Amino acid sequence: MMQLDQIERVGAGLNRPECVLATRNGRIYTADWRGGVAVTEANGESWLWTPKAQDTDLKANGIALMPDNSVLLAHLGDEEGGIYQITEDRDLIPFCMEVAGKRLPPSNYVHLDAAGRIWVTVSTRQIPRALGYSSDVADGFILLIDKGTARIVAEGLGYTNECVVHPDGERLFVNETFARRLSSFDILPNGDLENRQTVAEFGHGVFPDGLIFDKDGGIWITSIVSNRVIRLTEGGAQNVIIEDYDPEHLNWVEQAFLKGEMGRPRLDKTPSKMLKNISSLAFG
Repeated sequence: MMQLDQIERVGAGLNRPECVLATRNGRIYTADWRGGVAVTEANGESWLWTPKAQDTDLKANGIALMPDNSVLLAHLGDEEGGIYQITEDRDLIPFCMEVAGKRLPPSNYVHLDAAGRIWVTVSTRQIPRALGYSSDVADGFILLIDKGTARIVAEGLGYTNECVVHPDGERLFVNETFARRLSSFDILPNGDLENRQTVAEFGHGVFPDGLIFDKDGGIWITSIVSNRVIRLTEGGAQNVIIEDYDPEHLNWVEQAFLKGEMGRPRLDKTPSKMLKNISSLAFG
């Protein structure tokens, strides 16, 4: 297990960097609640990529970099969501605001796969979202945007969080935070999802959020509250890479979760030595 003193900080002055992406040129992109994306250069300097003008209080949660150098942002509004696009010229374009004739609820994550398909997760239909912080609520869904058309391809998920297409291009993996499991689907040629399977179930203190694959086929998961990074092997073993939590606080959260009393106070202030509340991860 890594020790906390092995961690180096990169970037500063960020506002709720829920999602992180790393690129080959050394840049790190993070969602930022100042209304766009924070870009941290290889030398550690940061700048903010925001629209020239906007008529919404843009709360970027998940982000995806596009081939045309624009960025997609999943908007986690208080009551409404949607996917917006910020161009290189800083124009803000509504990219996908509704599905089946209904406005998207607060939207969690957006992922661009190698085939050019865009996958979006909506954690819950509950308003406020804290009503979905329960193992008894399973109204999250996954949206596919392909060739300009958006449709729901999976429903009934327990607080849908980050999703990633496997490097083989044939399976989609998704974290269900308050169902405390990692699930997978087979991707059909038309993009439909079928054969839902539970890849891993998590126990005390683990609320899976971020998700990524390493070059050896391992799956890396971040857990909020307990600030754990867990690597899942293809054989199913769960190895804790690092963790940073206060046992008393974690037990308080666990008791609230088991009683169906979870709320923002359990998530907003996480006492820890260094990590505070990790949510996403990326390899550089």
